[in-house]
Amino acid sequence: MPNQNSTSAEPINGKETEAIVALTPALTPVELLPIAVSQNADIDKLTKLMDLQERWERNEARKAFVVAMNAFKSAPPTISKNKQVSFQSAKGPVDYKHATLDHVCDAVIGGLSKHGISHRWKVEQTTEWITVTCILTHELGHSEETKLMGAPDNSGSKNTIQAIGSTVTYLERYTLLAATGLAAGGTDDDAQASANFGDVSERLEWLANSKDLAELRQLFAAAYRDARRFNDQEAMKRIVEAKDKRKRELR
Repeated sequence: MPNQNSTSAEPINGKETEAIVALTPALTPVELLPIAVSQNADIDKLTKLMDLQERWERNEARKAFVVAMNAFKSAPPTISKNKQVSFQSAKGPVDYKHATLDHVCDAVIGGLSKHGISHRWKVEQTTEWITVTCILTHELGHSEETKLMGAPDNSGSKNTIQAIGSTVTYLERYTLLAATGLAAGGTDDDAQASANFGDVSERLEWLANSKDLAELRQLFAAAYRDARRFNDQEAMKRIVEAKDKRKRELR
């Protein structure tokens, strides 16, 4: 006669594995492995449990990234415009200030690191375009990317390498700012949005010197998106006017 106090474990199936996870939120899938093994789960069931673990880890990493970025934005660094640029263009004198790449990095990277976030850039180039992607990665593994494109900066007396380097530096600066939601001269908050966009003179100069309609569309899209993000109506208007003017000139 069987012992009424004894228990027998029936093998669990895939649906039961997911049900265990759903009913025991305090345990992670990997912590449920011993339970699955004790219930004679086969390799297929254990593999499904490991897949659940991977999905759980990706979701935890994504949530941790959001928390870290919110913490970073709660006390954002101040990025001042440290370089004055003055030169004579074909369309008249140009004079503006901007934050250099090293200045932006000094202000931003330390703050990101405090919250477990690192950054890197990926650079790609075709015959006409240079693409720079800024990748922010949390220590748990979640990454997010911000990408901008531009043509080599052939203004002035730059040689080929200098033209490429100028565009790469420009795009690195702005992808890092865009990825972190910051702007030189202030931070991305609604109360100061109009004052924070700032770099409209530089954007207008790039639009005015775009070499063709394709480059004009690319530069306009990036400039207008940033101005709209800061709700800078005056900047948006001037960017549209500069785009329309250069478009007429290129036709």
